Amino acid sequence: MNQHKIAPSLLAADFGNLQRDIEMINQSDADWLHLDVMDGVFVPNLSIGFPILNVARTFSKKPLDVHLMIVQPEKFIPRLEKYQINTLSVHYETCTHLHSVVQQIKNAGMKASVTLNPHSPVCLLEDILQDLDMALLMSVNPGFGGQQFITQSVQKVAKLKEMILRKNAATLIEVDGGITCETGKLLLDAGADVLVAGSFVFKSNNPLETIHKLKCINELDADSKINKNYTR
Repeated sequence: MNQHKIAPSLLAADFGNLQRDIEMINQSDADWLHLDVMDGVFVPNLSIGFPILNVARTFSKKPLDVHLMIVQPEKFIPRLEKYQINTLSVHYETCTHLHSVVQQIKNAGMKASVTLNPHSPVCLLEDILQDLDMALLMSVNPGFGGQQFITQSVQKVAKLKEMILRKNAATLIEVDGGITCETGKLLLDAGADVLVAGSFVFKSNNPLETIHKLKCINELDADSKINKNYTR
């Protein structure tokens, strides 16, 4: 039985046919729909805003997994409350009062997740880990799709998993960036629970089949060759 979750990233979808692509996700083996919100300040790009969140809320039958790549995310939590978001991720690097923001997310009826950039060590979550429903590790630098997978991310997942087990926490580990069947298997073996896949899903010839393969990733031959050309 496949216990891990797959969350296709809407950032890689065809924005001219969002309803079509969301309905494809509805029909797939995906567990969540992942949405990246970028402000052009914290990351060098702009992306999904409230109108797109509304489209996702309207058509998605999958739980919404929203990742805020923005400064001062606490300003938007009250407004996000109405979008029926399942899990909301904020960056450690943007929150001066992180514990307060986590509690604000929970009080708004959403599960709380904290994201770490590739350069941020997992030890930063030591004192807040047991308050989190999930931790999101970026395995590429945030802001753009199609980047190379940072191989150190596998060891980082293992370190975070060890911390979770040591603290007897129930925190899930989500990983975003450069996810393929090969990199995904490495991450799951290291302790990841949720894989976010963008271009690998939406740019494939058969997205439904690709999502199915990601969902069945643990059935892959452990001795299969790892493709070194990692792309998101």
